[in-house]
Amino acid sequence: MVTSPADNYPAEHRFGLHHKYQRRGLAMDELELNDLDVTKIDFTGLIDTYVIPWGINIGFALLIFIVGKFLVNVITNLVKKLMGKAHVDSILVNFIGSIIKTVLLLFVVIAALDQLGVNTTSLIALIGAAGLAIGLALQGSLQNLASGVMLIIFRPFTAGDFVEAGGATGVVEQIGIFTTTMRTGDNKEVIVPNGALFGGIITNYSKRDTRRVDMVFGIGYGDDIRKAKDIIAGIISADERILKDPAPLIAVGELADSSVNFNVRPWVKSADYWGVYFDLNEKIKLAFDDNGISIPFPQMDIHLEKSE
Repeated sequence: MVTSPADNYPAEHRFGLHHKYQRRGLAMDELELNDLDVTKIDFTGLIDTYVIPWGINIGFALLIFIVGKFLVNVITNLVKKLMGKAHVDSILVNFIGSIIKTVLLLFVVIAALDQLGVNTTSLIALIGAAGLAIGLALQGSLQNLASGVMLIIFRPFTAGDFVEAGGATGVVEQIGIFTTTMRTGDNKEVIVPNGALFGGIITNYSKRDTRRVDMVFGIGYGDDIRKAKDIIAGIISADERILKDPAPLIAVGELADSSVNFNVRPWVKSADYWGVYFDLNEKIKLAFDDNGISIPFPQMDIHLEKSE
């Protein structure tokens, strides 16, 4: 066991020596504090070394940010105006404008941080890694985003067109960045991802001003072909919605198992397609009935044999 010289003294003496040592230590601390003369601190050196350089850097950083933000707004508005004059879709104008503004602001922030002495190389690497991780996590959404941009740029259809695409058929109501909204014939709203639209076959029924109505009418083998053809031609010529040019086609298209089939193909305006289609079906059927022309239909003959 290690002992100090003070342990050899009685308890009261040891207490006195300890108190003496404490007072001596306190006196030494006071002496050290007295030696610290505030007037001897080099404030001028501190200002020259730290305050002025950092103040200049902060001022330049703020100047870079303010001027850079102003230039970003000017460039973004200029790009939007140019795209507007080029009759680019407003959705695409706003989308591209937002991307340009975000990217340019990122460069401005990096330049301002670089002026403050921040290691921007590591920051750029960190942003790149974060962007890669986000891109992998949102791969499907980014595909819809890219498809939405392509749909807006190439415009295979616009709002109001009747299309068949992405497994849905209906009137396009809105083309968004990620999805497209369609309205079906029975007034249902269908939201289709843009990736499914742009990655598949798109049939636009409203793209052309005119459409051809393809119809097939069958008559019996015992009926008069010429009479049937004249009846169809008369009904078509009486309908003002059917165009004269191109001329309607009425021809025997097939000698089927139980009927002689006529291919009837008149041309109409796209808006009149369904009206003409339904009306011709009804009028030709009624005209055939009035003139004794039969329309064959599948039949089943049952023969019963009596056993004796």
